[in-house]
Amino acid sequence: MNGDATVVGGGLAGLVAATRLAEAGADVTLYERRPEVGGRVRTETVDGFTLDRGFQVLFSSYPAVERELGPDGLDELDLRTFAPGATICRPGSRSTLGDPLRDPRSAVPSLLNDEVSLSDKLRTLALRYDLENRDEDEFFAGPDAPIREYLRDWGFADNYVTNFVEPFYGGITLDRSLSTSKHVFEYTFRAMGRGSIGVPADGMAALPAALADRAREAGVEIRTGEDVEAVRIAGEGRIPFRTGKADADGATVELADGSTRETDAVVVATSPPEARRLTGVESIPTEGVPNVTGWYALPAGESFETGGRILLNAADESPNAVVPMSEVAPEYAPDDRALLAATFLGEDALDRDADALRGDVRDALAAWFPEREFAGLETLDVHRIRFAQFAQPPGVHAELPDPDDPEGPVVLAGDYTEWSSIQGALSSGRTAAEAAGEYL
Repeated sequence: MNGDATVVGGGLAGLVAATRLAEAGADVTLYERRPEVGGRVRTETVDGFTLDRGFQVLFSSYPAVERELGPDGLDELDLRTFAPGATICRPGSRSTLGDPLRDPRSAVPSLLNDEVSLSDKLRTLALRYDLENRDEDEFFAGPDAPIREYLRDWGFADNYVTNFVEPFYGGITLDRSLSTSKHVFEYTFRAMGRGSIGVPADGMAALPAALADRAREAGVEIRTGEDVEAVRIAGEGRIPFRTGKADADGATVELADGSTRETDAVVVATSPPEARRLTGVESIPTEGVPNVTGWYALPAGESFETGGRILLNAADESPNAVVPMSEVAPEYAPDDRALLAATFLGEDALDRDADALRGDVRDALAAWFPEREFAGLETLDVHRIRFAQFAQPPGVHAELPDPDDPEGPVVLAGDYTEWSSIQGALSSGRTAAEAAGEYL
């Protein structure tokens, strides 16, 4: 592959696309408007605590993770993993629902858990077996339905859905109503059965950092702090018509500082709203699902005895869940402190002040652990993310844009061309590189 390629956006998809193009022989420059790469996957340090931008986790079994990081990539991230399952919480009650197949120690407490019936526990194993035996290309195709309807069709009881699935998948899909596409449930449910869920010891930003290292090794020039204002087909206005591959005459990338770059192909790997602005592709989804994550500190020694599981709120929606982060990843907190993350769903949470959110967390913990005091719960930060995922109602995946939908030698990269996830972002970068290569 010869020629010059430009990647706009340094998130996961953009980094993968740039690497793939460079490894194939292209001269690649990547522009990222922020001071660092990573897109929505970012980490900050506050008073010695490691805080990921919104509660994010990495599924180790996602096929694209090993493919893009290499066979030793997960080991190099030094993943700190959660125990399978969760702790179901309500006032005065905590019960474990684990995965006995991957965590035999959870077998007895899970069997004794009366929040979920024995028949639903057996039905969960049957569902797992069914999904495990599907081919990769069978997911995100065929008839669709909301998660709630899908589980009802499988025969799961209402209390299983309410007590466990609502808060657990509320955290994954940011939609406690379970109106998200069943395809998302099926893919992630299988992924949890195949591998672990965790965070890198240095924070989730370690993932894009590793991808950026690979990109630079491949020869990609990464230019941060540079914003792209427009993408134009050579000699024309902003992508006004489609040219065939044979007569494509390159494109011009216009930067916010007034400078330009002539290039043979452009990969637009920005956020969905910005990608629609740059390319004019109206099928790019711009309806986002919000998420609010509160980060809280307690004195060291405040163990929650979850065995490395998240705490699901079965009785109320605020917070949806509380995560004892420093019990799973001790590196996330100073030695004398404990770190918690709490997730809040829906538009209303975006406008609630930090004290009100902390009050909900404190009250929930006090109800779940009545023998303890939480008056010293301290707010470290609150992340309010209006576009944490694109909305994924049933049928949406069949309507998503194809990478080569823009006019001219311009292609799209982003999870919105696949499905909203790290897997979707990484996979889309590879697909975009293949599409852009047709112009080089």
